[in-house]
Amino acid sequence: MSTTNTNVESTNTTHTHTDVLVIGAGPTGLLLAGDLAAAGIDVTLVERRPQGLSNMTRAFGVHARTLEQLDARGLADELLTTGTTLTTARLFGRLDLDLTRLPTRFNHLLVTPQYEVERLLEHRAATAGVTFRYGTELRGLRQDADTVTAELTDPDGTPLTLRARHLVGTDGHRSSVRTALGLPFPGRSVIRSIVLADVRLTEEPADVFSVNGSGDTFAFLAPFGDGWYRVMGWTRTRQVPDSAPVDLDEVREITRKALGTDHGMHDARWISRFHSDERQAPAYRVGRVFLAGDAAHVHSPAGGQGMNTGLQDAANLSWKLTAALRGEAPDPEALLDSYQSERHPVGTMVLRSSGALVRLAMAHTPLTRAARTLAARFLNAVPPASARAMGMLSGIGIAYAPAPGAGRLSGRRAPDVHLREGRLHELLRQGEFVLIAPRGATPAPPATAPVTPRHLVRATWQDPAKSTTVLVRPDGYVHWTSR
Repeated sequence: MSTTNTNVESTNTTHTHTDVLVIGAGPTGLLLAGDLAAAGIDVTLVERRPQGLSNMTRAFGVHARTLEQLDARGLADELLTTGTTLTTARLFGRLDLDLTRLPTRFNHLLVTPQYEVERLLEHRAATAGVTFRYGTELRGLRQDADTVTAELTDPDGTPLTLRARHLVGTDGHRSSVRTALGLPFPGRSVIRSIVLADVRLTEEPADVFSVNGSGDTFAFLAPFGDGWYRVMGWTRTRQVPDSAPVDLDEVREITRKALGTDHGMHDARWISRFHSDERQAPAYRVGRVFLAGDAAHVHSPAGGQGMNTGLQDAANLSWKLTAALRGEAPDPEALLDSYQSERHPVGTMVLRSSGALVRLAMAHTPLTRAARTLAARFLNAVPPASARAMGMLSGIGIAYAPAPGAGRLSGRRAPDVHLREGRLHELLRQGEFVLIAPRGATPAPPATAPVTPRHLVRATWQDPAKSTTVLVRPDGYVHWTSR
């Protein structure tokens, strides 16, 4: 992972202060820290990995809603050059998903390694002024009414105390922040001994994106676009611990059984074995401490929603922390509490949907295989049902509960409409609320808005017949509409 221009603070100071301390420099933490720093918030980002150590992890796909969030930060177009886009997907040899039907300019799935996402987000965060502390571990924390105090250890083992107004744990499924809070992580392991590899192929697959289950085995295959392919597989006949050796022959065998061929895979640059859990923390907020990403929820890799859900956690939380710290929120506690009320149900939904996908892939009895066939036929035959499934999978269809009296569109994703001042996503790059009004009108934000924006971005409809006023949140969701 690139660390160009990273601001690495000296670790000689024994006591330091910051507005927000973020623990964990994966995609979720990097996006959150970058948003806060771009808004003028003092942010320190702590990562236990040494500086420059690549994070070669399991995430590989960026869904449409996440690409929209990255577009609102000026990063999507560059990220698109790093991978390949998939417009159609065939699941289980029966279910065809046409992603071009998604109502977005990103009507596809981008297959690209997680480290490419991290590279762009890290550069943005560093440029915005985030202070990075690599090779630093959290040992404990405590909080009072005004401050969170984190006990850390520097790379040379020196104890360090850092105080912040808020702390966010984005440090993965083994989160030290969640452990320090004493929060449970209820759930269970749903699938063991999954093999994962990045390989080259001698024979190019006929389908760009391949997923299939056959009896006791299933496999997934997708291209990165640079000659490398991501393959993931599982077989009921070999259930071993994560520590058991795995080689390319095992990956080939699983792929052949599930897909009918291994496409002549060779030259693996990375192979690993892992297990998949379904777990969710009961609380995403405890006082001045928050959880996001895998620290808050983990689930099956089916659907590729893990990294995407974490990035959207960060987009939801960043503007709320910004408003609270700037003093722009009339009721900052209620605003910060809304992170839990909005994102926890989304985490639950992702656990259920990804769990359903992996159970369909693992179907091995006549009854479960028949259920899978019926589900595929139903979705193929009923376009509204297929569109809803794609909306949930891509994130485009996710919405929050409407604010009281804010109009029927409140809580829904705001499409990237073309305005007289430019696209909505281009205006959202300022990190502020956008108020879209009819031509000639200069309405004020509603008195019930969750914040009193210091820098409201005003825009007007291109269509002179439009008579609706819309207030769009910094994360691209509608807060309020009025005629």
